[in-house]
Parts: sequence; structure tokens; C-alpha cells
Amino acid sequence: MTNQPVTSQEVLSQYADGPSLLDFALSGLRETDLDLTPSVDAWSIRQIVHHIVDGDDIWKPCIKTALGNSEALFSLGWYAVKSQEEWSENWAYPRRGLEPSLALYRANRAHIVDLLEHIPGALEKSIRLERRGKEEIRITVFDVVELHVRHLEEHIESIKAIRQAHGV
Repeated sequence: MTNQPVTSQEVLSQYADGPSLLDFALSGLRETDLDLTPSVDAWSIRQIVHHIVDGDDIWKPCIKTALGNSEALFSLGWYAVKSQEEWSENWAYPRRGLEPSLALYRANRAHIVDLLEHIPGALEKSIRLERRGKEEIRITVFDVVELHVRHLEEHIESIKAIRQAHGV
């Protein structure tokens, strides 16, 4: 998972493999294991998984909008005004089961991969991105897909570290 994608096909392949990689990282865990944390004030495996899925789900409209209307403006201003801890609590990460989120993750990834494979030049399409307190930039679909490949890699490493620390 530490390989940096060089080509569009490599990053798309890694993106498509995301659900399998996450399933593998969670394999063999019991329900109670999902609440293990690396320290008292850190997120549990359960919270990390919900965060991964919601990140993909939140950015999905960016990809779809870029594919259909590259002059549109995408903003996550509504999201950026709160901390990750607040979203975790507001969206009940510590108390929810994982299967609905994992099903959404699998479906979203399959849906986006299908779109990207059927739209010519999809990964090169772009959209204007509004950034809170910063200048607007243009971001490509490739950038968003790669962002989520890296995001998943980082969090799978966290899950592995928690598992190792607790011997599960």
C-alpha cells in the first residue's frame, strides 16, 4: 500500500481496491474489537471506518459535478466549520454498527469507478474548489481520487497499529 501511483490506471485500480483493502484490515475483528483505541483520547477502529466512508461520500458530489459541469463551484465550507471530533459525535460514529457504512462505501466506490471507466477523459476533468479562508483552486477528478487512495492508506495503517497494540 505504500506504492505511489504513477499513472491514472494505477490510481484508479487502487481506488477500486479500497473496499477490499478495508475489509481485509477489519477481517477477524469482533464487534467489541471495533471499539479499541491506541490511547484514551484517540478514535476507535469503528470511528475511523465511519470517517473513511463519510469522507468518500462527502467528496462523491465533487467528482460527479466535475464530470458533468466543470464550471461549477464545489465547497465543503459546511463541513470545515466543525472539527472531526464534532462530526464523529454528531454522526454517532462511536455508537453505530459498520455494515451499513461499509455497504455504502462499496457501492459508492463501484459507482464512481463505473463512471470513470465510461466517461472519456474522466480523471482529467476538473472543478473549481472553494477553500475556507483560502483562494479558490481548480481540482481534477484524479486529485480527488488520489486523495482518497492516500486517505484510506493512512487510516488502514492506524487500524493496523491499533490491532497490533491490542494483539487482535
